Amino acid sequence: MDSQKVDLFLAANQKFFSPMQILTIKDRLLALDDDRFALINALDYKDPTMMILVSIFAGSLGIDRFMLGDTGYGGLKLLTGGGCGILMILDWFKIEELTRNQNYTKLMQVIS
Repeated sequence: MDSQKVDLFLAANQKFFSPMQILTIKDRLLALDDDRFALINALDYKDPTMMILVSIFAGSLGIDRFMLGDTGYGGLKLLTGGGCGILMILDWFKIEELTRNQNYTKLMQVIS
């Protein structure tokens, strides 16, 4: 793929991935053919900042974990009121990294 397209993609979507993942993504995208580029741009990435806000305001109901597709943990938080607040507070610190990892996994599944 053209390096200019890759740089534009990374500039537009860098907030969805951790800085350590950006280098791997760049290398994989440069080795990719142009046919998959439209598919990569069509992916729906979750915004880590928005997920933090969801976790703060609705974390006791497990909505943040349901949005990430982690229904088991989301159900546990829903039934226990956020684990009596403990699981909810722990997620305030973990949800941004979990969201970025999910975005990275989603991208790698399309690239591979």
